[in-house]
This record gives sequence, structure tokens and C-alpha cells, in this order.
Amino acid sequence: MTAVHEPAVTAPADALSVWPASAAEPRAGELTVGGVPLAEVADRFGTPVYVLDEHEVRERCRAYRQLFPDAEVLYAAKAFLCRAMVHWVAEEGLGLDVCSAGELELAVTTGFPPERIVLHGNAKSPRDLDTALRLGVGRIVIDSPSEIARLAAAVGPGGHQKVMVRVVPGISAGGHEKIRTGTDDQKFGLSVTDGHAQHAMARILAHPQLEPTGLHCHLGSQITGVRPYLAAVRRMTGLMARLHAQHGLVLPELDLGGGHGIAHRPGEPALDLTLLARRVRAELVEACAAAGLTVPRLVIEPGRAIAGPAGIALYRVLAVKRSGPHTYVAVDGGMSDNPRPALYGVRYAPRLVGRPGTAVPAPVTVVGRHCEAGDVVAADVELPADVRPGDLLAVPAAGAYHLSMASGYNLVGRPPVVAVADGHARLLVRRESLDDIRSRDVGL
Repeated sequence: MTAVHEPAVTAPADALSVWPASAAEPRAGELTVGGVPLAEVADRFGTPVYVLDEHEVRERCRAYRQLFPDAEVLYAAKAFLCRAMVHWVAEEGLGLDVCSAGELELAVTTGFPPERIVLHGNAKSPRDLDTALRLGVGRIVIDSPSEIARLAAAVGPGGHQKVMVRVVPGISAGGHEKIRTGTDDQKFGLSVTDGHAQHAMARILAHPQLEPTGLHCHLGSQITGVRPYLAAVRRMTGLMARLHAQHGLVLPELDLGGGHGIAHRPGEPALDLTLLARRVRAELVEACAAAGLTVPRLVIEPGRAIAGPAGIALYRVLAVKRSGPHTYVAVDGGMSDNPRPALYGVRYAPRLVGRPGTAVPAPVTVVGRHCEAGDVVAADVELPADVRPGDLLAVPAAGAYHLSMASGYNLVGRPPVVAVADGHARLLVRRESLDDIRSRDVGL
């Protein structure tokens, strides 16, 4: 296992640096995104509510297309998916990376071309594979040896399916141990170290109905430095060279996954995408030249880096409680709509919106409404000392892994998603109601 460390690019400490580019403060205490006051969104749609800046999503898609003009860019649907998001991604020319039949069917029934979709998953169900073959998915990423025979049988002797092999390159990178997936000691992929990746490719070649198009790896999430990706390029091209020597195999694609880190708070590090694009391309060309390989087409899978900075979570303050030296500000959401602080220790920077704070900032911990001590939205942050019940708090960088990881804890219902653009707000995903929850409960 190789651990790669380097200084990360630091975001400016400006208070709005982690907000969508459209964020503005026309007057003290008022904050608009996409030309829409956030307080107006809360009044119209209720809280908790997710706000998604459509133009920010589109601009981030375009930035990837411009920075990686020769690469295939796949939006990682697991970060956040709804029909509008499918539509935006398609219009901006990106492909899709999905992890289940559910994500796949939502995309295709919305009109997304199935040939531009890649199916992932470390434990694909029969439904996942059957749906992928029925809808004509572009590529399926093989994650375990048992998938090879299952997939070959499902395709049938007269069929054809393009596949990739997910490789564990033995590189440690990512913002937390639970989101590092490039090492041998986790559930994803096939290891280079023990030869399982090479053996899997040999087994795939024994099935003529399976066409291997490339290798895939994903190092982890919230990676803020370029060097792990350069190390991955070297490891993966080395494996490509060995496969070429063993089987005469020329693989036309190399998928480096995603994991591109974003800042959740002003001053936090973020991945420099311009530097990444330049250095990865140069490293790939150099490594292939040294190995005598044709340069494969690069594939990347950004998710959080597209959706995350475009989203805001709005909460209403329910209670303010002082306990010893601590002040707790309780809101009407929490871990059922954002489990990431509890899972990964993610730290956010909530902001009072809808009125100007009339007191100096004071340290508080923003907590959720759920019956769990770990239900903390933002620990040790500063808010105006006069924060009170009824106030509105906005949490930036909340567009990824919030609704997609939301749960039914305490049966509070999942929040709606509202898109803002050009001064208008529209509902994309409605709030989950008690009727929705009751309708699933069919036994007595």
C-alpha cells in the first residue's frame, strides 16, 4: 500500500467561498442564491429543504468538459440524482456512473442514453445485471470474480457486453478512513498485489461475449491533492503493460474514478482541477510511452465536485439550550437528512439568514432533532449570540450525499429539493409525507 501526501490547494477564506457563485448578500442578513432569497424558499417550501443552484451544476459540468476535453466525464449519480439532474447532466454532455438498477432506470426513463451509462457495484444483484442488459448499458464494471460467470451467463453465447475491471492499486487517499477505497483492506475491486486483477482479466477473455474495454480504479473520496492520481496512473499503466505482454491485450480506456475533494468551510482545502487535468494527462502520456502502450482514453467520475457546492440545506431553529460551557442550537433536521457528520466527521459552516444578527458571534454547536447523541449538524461554529427559535440557518456545500443518504429515522420524512435559477424557484423533489410513510406499512 502506498500512502501519498502533499500540500493541498487552500480555498480562500472569504465567507461566501464555499457557496454557489450566484450567492449574494444584497443587504445585511439577506442571502440570495440563483437570484432567489433563501428566506423566501424556506417560507414557500418549508424546512428542512435542499436548494440546488441549476447554473452552478451546469457550470461545473462545463468546467470538467473544458478541463478534460479528451476524456469521458461521467457524473457519479450516487452523489445526488433526480430527473432534473439527469436532464442537466445529459444536456451538458456528461455520461453517468450508476450503482443500482434504481439509479439506472431513473436515468433511462428520464431519457438518458443507456450507452453513456456505466454500472458499478461491489455486489450487484441479479436485478442490477438484468436491468443493465435489458436497457443496454454501455459498460459494466467487474468488481469480483463471481460476477464474470454470472454476467457471461446472463448475456448468453450470442450476446455482447462491454466490461471494465475495477482494480485496487494499493494507494491510500481520501478524507477519512471510511471513504478510502484504493487500498487492499476494503470491499471494493480486485487487487494487483495478489494477482486477482490479472486473473480476472484472463477469465473475462475466456468469454467471447464479454469485451474488456479498460481498467477502473477509485482511490477514495474528498481527495485534495494531485499526487495520488499520478501514482494511480503509474500503477494502472503498469498493469496494462503486463496484460499486453501476457495476452496481447490493448485496452482503450483507463477510468481513474472520482473522489475530487471540495471545501465545506471557508479556508478548507479543495482539489485543483486545472492542475489535476494537466498533470494526469502528462503522466499518462509519459507512462504509456515508457511502457510502449497506446495512450488510452481517460475516464473520470466526479460526483460531489459537481453537486456538492451547488446545494444548500435550510433549517429552522427549534430551540437554543445552554449546558455548562456549551450552547446547543437545535434545528428541525439533522442526521436523517445528513448522516455525514456522524459517519465521516464532516464539518460545515452554517450561516444565519433572513435577518441580520444583532450580537457578536459566539461559539455554538448546531444539533439535529433526532434521538441520537451523534446527531450533530455542525460542531463548534460561530453564530450571532442572539440566535433564537424561529431563525433560519443555511448550510452550504450540501448538494451531495445528503438526500441520497437520507433515512427514515424517527419517521420525520425526507426534505424536498428546490431548484433556483434566474430569480425563480421550482420544486424538483417533493417532501416525503406521513401518507408516503403510511402507504409502505401494509401489515397489521
